Amino acid sequence: MPGGTGRWKPIVLLALAVGLQSADAGTVGALAVPLKQALHITNTQVGLLVTVSTGVGALATLLAGAFADRTVRVRLLWMALLVCSAAMALSAASPSYGWLLACRVALGAGVAVSGPVVASLMGDYFAPSERGRVYGLVLAGEGACTAVGLLVAGELGAVSWRLGFCWLAVVGLILAIAVATLLREPRRGGSSRLGDTASAATTTVLHENAQHRSVWRDVSYVLAIRTNLVLVVGSSFGYFFFTGLSTFGVALLCGRFQIGQAVATLLIYILGIGALIGVLSTGRIADWLTARGHISARMMVGGAAFLVAAIFMLPTLLTHSLWLALVFAFFAGIGLGGVNPPLNAARLDIVHSRLWGTAEAVRTTLVSISTGLAPLAFGVVSTQLGGSSAATALNHTFLIMLVSLVIAAALILCVARRTYPRDIATTMAAELLTTSPAEPDRTVQTTGKSLLVADAVV
Repeated sequence: MPGGTGRWKPIVLLALAVGLQSADAGTVGALAVPLKQALHITNTQVGLLVTVSTGVGALATLLAGAFADRTVRVRLLWMALLVCSAAMALSAASPSYGWLLACRVALGAGVAVSGPVVASLMGDYFAPSERGRVYGLVLAGEGACTAVGLLVAGELGAVSWRLGFCWLAVVGLILAIAVATLLREPRRGGSSRLGDTASAATTTVLHENAQHRSVWRDVSYVLAIRTNLVLVVGSSFGYFFFTGLSTFGVALLCGRFQIGQAVATLLIYILGIGALIGVLSTGRIADWLTARGHISARMMVGGAAFLVAAIFMLPTLLTHSLWLALVFAFFAGIGLGGVNPPLNAARLDIVHSRLWGTAEAVRTTLVSISTGLAPLAFGVVSTQLGGSSAATALNHTFLIMLVSLVIAAALILCVARRTYPRDIATTMAAELLTTSPAEPDRTVQTTGKSLLVADAVV
């Protein structure tokens, strides 16, 4: 990927935009104790603060995706960041739990915008040949923001829980100003929007004026792309396991190896280091293979990452040695972290550029259902397996749930890998049909070679 500040500005700012949401979610967890003491609330009420913002965000994401496909995305992003900043500032000033909960509702609506807008901008800022690498950098930045959010909120929370929200409000305001002044709105798909004049082929969803297209028709079209549907379902299975791991991972370590929570939390970071390596490497590997004619490389690398995670997670759960478990968990973390960069880049390949926001919104909404059900499912199964040892029951639960990673790998490697070449060729052809003749044909320049490869495959 070429260097230069012009290339790094969108990467850094988009990573911070999605990272702000992750940092906020981590902040609530870090401030749980001071929040309970100051507002006299229970663990259930603390959990509700996250659930409400996440739930509202999931519901608002589809609408945000439609806006991302129809409006100026950079403007939409900085306005959403301002809403988030204001909601966090009001959270810091909350006189009661009810006030704080209401602020979380507004925050959920604001953060819903980041996913669809960032995905759409990524597709237009960067060429298909480098999207895997760039997605890896953005996701690594998001992970860094989560870690920083936990660290800073924990330190400030020791002084006052209000400072934990206040610093995010300041960061959100600065980020909104930076996005508004430093980012430019890229041309969609490398060409102008469709004008009022249309050809006889304007009977499909892609040829309709964006302002008059039905949101539900866009959603139906996105889900009708077989590869995209398989990617969404496979990702949901992957996120299901990952959410269960993030919820009960510390408890599993404490119970199995008889260690304290502080040590267990520190050991979880080893898995996080592995995940960071995976995030930064798999997108680059997939891009490298794609450039050498392996049209389904992103499917193969993403599916292999799921498989690696499952293979190394199994001995992690079976060994009785803490140090061996850490080694296996490190490699499992590489697999878990390596899933998203190639698959996120692949999603941009198979969906028309005018529907990138909707595609990301659909993915986020369906994955949110999976992540919402995961903690409950893990908890119910471990309770049913209770017996004499809670730690053993939880370990058996993870062994059972490991099948979700195997299913995800099978879907990507056995189904999506076969349908991906045809879907990418179809999307490229659609991009050509919806490119204005007056504009330079960037689509041909960047993807012509891949189109020939796809045609040869199918």
